[in-house]
Amino acid sequence: MIRSGIRPEIKKKRIDHKKTQFAKATFQEHDYQHRLSLYDFPPTAEISLEEFETWAIDRLRVLAELESCSFRNRSPQETAVHMEPLLKKYMPLSNNSAAVGAHIDQRLKEERKKDHYSHWILRLAFCRTEDLRRRFSRIETTLFRMRFQQDDGKEKRAFIDSLNLHWETVSEEEKTELSEHLLAATSSLKRVDDENFFKVDWTSIPDLIEHRSVFVRKGKAYVPTQQQTSLIITQFTQNLDKALELSARALPRIDEDDRLSPILEHLSKNFATPDAGFHDADSSLPGAPINAANVDNLSQHFPLCMKNLHTTLRKNDHLKHFGRLQYTLFLKGIGLSLDDCLVFWRQAFKKIDDDKFNKEYRYNVRHVYGDVGGDANRRGRGYSPYSCQKILTEHPPGTNEAHGCPYRHFNIDNLTSMLQATGVHDREVLRGVKEDVEKKRYHIACNRVFEWAHKVEIKRVKDDNIWGPAELDTIVHPNTYFKRSYLLKNLNSVPKQDVKMEDS
Repeated sequence: MIRSGIRPEIKKKRIDHKKTQFAKATFQEHDYQHRLSLYDFPPTAEISLEEFETWAIDRLRVLAELESCSFRNRSPQETAVHMEPLLKKYMPLSNNSAAVGAHIDQRLKEERKKDHYSHWILRLAFCRTEDLRRRFSRIETTLFRMRFQQDDGKEKRAFIDSLNLHWETVSEEEKTELSEHLLAATSSLKRVDDENFFKVDWTSIPDLIEHRSVFVRKGKAYVPTQQQTSLIITQFTQNLDKALELSARALPRIDEDDRLSPILEHLSKNFATPDAGFHDADSSLPGAPINAANVDNLSQHFPLCMKNLHTTLRKNDHLKHFGRLQYTLFLKGIGLSLDDCLVFWRQAFKKIDDDKFNKEYRYNVRHVYGDVGGDANRRGRGYSPYSCQKILTEHPPGTNEAHGCPYRHFNIDNLTSMLQATGVHDREVLRGVKEDVEKKRYHIACNRVFEWAHKVEIKRVKDDNIWGPAELDTIVHPNTYFKRSYLLKNLNSVPKQDVKMEDS
């Protein structure tokens, strides 16, 4: 019994924070009822480190290609057609109507799980700076918009209903009162009775305001159901922008994990230019005369970085270490054999004798090809050719060095002079390259030059349906540039074949 006026002593439960910090986490699988998601809830189930990295890289490929489409001013329709095969390959996301049978139902869950996790992984990678956050939000919004517009009508409605966005519905009385204004603002409507309207702050739908597609009154925009896309997309962007800010605050704790931080750092760097793997099959050009004697002729198909190395070599009869390494790997990638490569370099170094070449250079070429040295895994296959991302981010050139990427490492005057020397005189192309370089879109500048130089052949393979979008996606590897250029310029002499993407 408690006496009057005496308060009982309440014992607080003591929490051992060390135990809670290292307590075993509990995980659960998400129930992915809808194809689309606003990604409001973080994933909580276990995945392997390999899945963590692979899923993120696949999504990054999709986002990078979407961003390239916007840089090239492709229309939404052109972008959707271009992206369809890439989405099917890297980020498939099927409708619920496809779920017939246990096997297909499990496939749907796996697709949506990958979509969910890859978004959150890249969110961690790209929350580091304001520029990365802004780019990630913009391109994720583009992906969401494209998926939303392509979604099945019934499933789209179910998804919208699940969001519980609490939009203010316009009453029948107010619709009747404003019917003339609503009809005038929404040209596709014939009667307001056939449509529901929602009132939202006009600042939340800038695209509809820009095109004067809605009626605005007292700071509120009256949005018909048929234009809900704008509302949903705005909600997606707003949620993502806020979430990226929160993720940035939590980043210091994540960086303490030495398993994840290197992967996230690598992913964030790859947003400038996606990294690309390389396989021997990528260089396959049956019947092509790839030998030491023909390198000069083949150089017409080289990207600017390799043309610069080749021109410098012919001018000076020598290249410094990183230039030799970058160029040798490229030549190996186009299919030049080790024996031919040794002949090529020996003939190129005209100012030295055989003894000096054999002592100082021969071993390095053999090592790159995997003929000598290295660990057991590289023996017999050597090193892979450098991707654009690697060339852009590693070993910037110093004085009297010719390696690297001219679009990044040349000043704009020298870059323009070099482009003109290689035959690029179109003022619009040069202006576009300058703009790309100023905005640090180096791989886009390179692709711009490629598309101009091959515009006739690209039109032909499109018109004749010889190649699809997958064969004409954004080039992010010098060897892909060479192979695509060679095939396009030799359409009449080379049998039709698929040009595999650099990551295949």
